[in-house]
Amino acid sequence: MTARHTRIDTALGELTVVAAGDAITGIFFPGHRYPPDPGSTGTPVAPDDDPLFVAAAVQLTENLAGTRTTFDLAIRTAGDPFSERVWAMLREIPYGRTTTYGQLADRLGRRTPAQAVGRAVGHNPISIVIPCHRVVGHDGRLTGYAGGQDRKRRLLDLEQPVPAEAGRLF
Repeated sequence: MTARHTRIDTALGELTVVAAGDAITGIFFPGHRYPPDPGSTGTPVAPDDDPLFVAAAVQLTENLAGTRTTFDLAIRTAGDPFSERVWAMLREIPYGRTTTYGQLADRLGRRTPAQAVGRAVGHNPISIVIPCHRVVGHDGRLTGYAGGQDRKRRLLDLEQPVPAEAGRLF
């Protein structure tokens, strides 16, 4: 499958969206902490010339405007088994809720350190769509985010208010 990418202007800055075949494989912020490997993003494509990128642009714009709470995009990740398990758990965190690295680690098993979960969360290749911004420190504080803590705060603020009884997912 040949990779391709485009750039989409959003309220959080210009995002680089990467696809292979019929699935999104990456969404990266400017200055992303863990950018894609050089050469792995394939050929540049105009965002309006690819139906998958058109759908991604529309859905990201709607999400960042507060009018979309779920995504309907085909995505594909290619991480190691541990990362894939963490990313699957991230997709289960409902809009407007948060969980902690420790709570995710507990779900993975007693011997899984929260730091290992944090590494996997930080290397999530599909920002926003796989909602790694919904993971916070054990005391509710914002911790690292590959797109920067300002963007993490903006994403979390966008998802508020939620009913007080919503609480944490896990």
